[in-house]
Amino acid sequence: MKRKTLALTLAAAFAAPTVSAQTTDQKIEVLQQEIDGLKAQIRKMPAPGPQSFFDYASPLDRTPGLGSGGTSFVGYGEMNYNKFRDSGDAKADLRRFVFGFNHRFDDRLTFHSEVEIEHGVVSRDDDGEAEIEQAWLNYKFSDAVNVKGGLFLIPLGILNETHEPPTYYGVERNEVETRILPSTWRELGFGVHGELGEGFRYDVGLTTGFSSGKLDDPSAGIRSAHQEGQRADARNLNVYGTLNYRQPGLLVGGGVFTGSTGQNGQANPLLKGVAARLSLRDLHAKYSIDRLELQALYAAGTLGDTDQLNAAVGVPGGFAVPKSMKGAYAQAAYHVYKEDKLDVAPFVRVERFDITQQEDPANGLLQDPNIHNERVRTIGVNFKLHPQVVLKADVQRYRNDKSLDRFNLGVGYMF
Repeated sequence: MKRKTLALTLAAAFAAPTVSAQTTDQKIEVLQQEIDGLKAQIRKMPAPGPQSFFDYASPLDRTPGLGSGGTSFVGYGEMNYNKFRDSGDAKADLRRFVFGFNHRFDDRLTFHSEVEIEHGVVSRDDDGEAEIEQAWLNYKFSDAVNVKGGLFLIPLGILNETHEPPTYYGVERNEVETRILPSTWRELGFGVHGELGEGFRYDVGLTTGFSSGKLDDPSAGIRSAHQEGQRADARNLNVYGTLNYRQPGLLVGGGVFTGSTGQNGQANPLLKGVAARLSLRDLHAKYSIDRLELQALYAAGTLGDTDQLNAAVGVPGGFAVPKSMKGAYAQAAYHVYKEDKLDVAPFVRVERFDITQQEDPANGLLQDPNIHNERVRTIGVNFKLHPQVVLKADVQRYRNDKSLDRFNLGVGYMF
C-alpha cells in the first residue's frame, strides 16, 4: 500500500511542471491573440483630422516629441488657379507660403510665430508681401487661466484661427469671413483665455484696432483700415470677447470686437476728435454626424461718424465709406469616400453679404452696387490625399458682380 501511494505521489510531482508549462503557454498564446487583435483595430481606425495651425489652447501639447525646452517647425501653403467666366482670363498664383516656429520654455511658458509670404515674389515692383502674421507669448497658470501677449489672431468667426487650406472647403476663403470679418486678422495686445469646464472656452483681451484714416477700399468693409501690427496707430485701443462651446462633432460660439478707429487724427489730421467707433460681432456653428458636415456663420458690424469720414478720407473711386456690414453663409459637405488617409468630400456653400455705404451725392460718393446685397454660390469638392494635404476644385457664381464668376483649382498643405 505504501509503495502504491509513493508511486502516485512521484507521478503527480513529475506531471505538475508539465501542466504548469502548458498553462503558461496557453496564457501567452491568448495574450498574443489579444495584442494582434488590438493592432488590427488600430490599423482600421481613421487617421486623425487636421487641427488648426496654431490652436492657442495648447499648441505645443499636440506636437509629438516636443518636451520642455523643445522647438517645433510648422507651416502651410497653397497654390491656386482661377479661370474667369466672362473674360476668359486665367491666373495661377502661389497664394501663400507660410512657416513658423513654436518654442516651449517650460511647462507653462510658450512662444508661437508665423511668417507669411504671399504671391511668390516680394519686391518693390511686385504684388508679393512678406509679413509676420503671429508672434506671441503664452503663460499658462492653469487650464482655466492663460495670459497671452504679442501679435495674435483675433478669435472671431471660424476661419480666422483655422485658416490652413486642409481645414476649410473651397479654393478661395469665404466672402463673409473676408469682407465682414477681415481674415486673416491679427492685432497687437494682451488676452486672457482658458477653459470654463463642460466644453466652454473663453477669450477676452485688449488690443490695437483699425485706423479709419487709412481706409481706401470700402468694397472690403473695414479691411483696408487694418494695421497688421505695422507701426499701428494706438491712441484708441479696442476690446474683444468670445465664448465657444465644444463637444465631439459640435461647435457653437460667438464674439464681439469694438473700439474707436479715429485714432485722434494720427493717420489723418481731419479725424482729430472723431471717434468713428467700429463694432463687429459674429455667431457661428459647426455640426458633424457620420459623413455629413454642416457649418453656418452670421457676422455684422457698424462704423460710426461715417459722414465725417467721407469728408476726411476721400476714398478713391467715387465710393463712400461703409457704415454697416452684415453677411451670412451656410455650408454642407458629405464625405462620399473615406478610407485610410484618402477623403473625398463634395460641398456646397451659399453666402450673402451687404456692405451699406454712407452716400454723399454732393461730393460724388455713392454706393457700390456690387457689394450691396451680393449673393455667392460655391459648389465643389475637396480631395484629401492625407489629412494634411488637399486638392480642391470648385465653381463660383456671383449675383451682381458677374466679373467674379470663375472656376477654381487649388492645392494646399499643412504640417
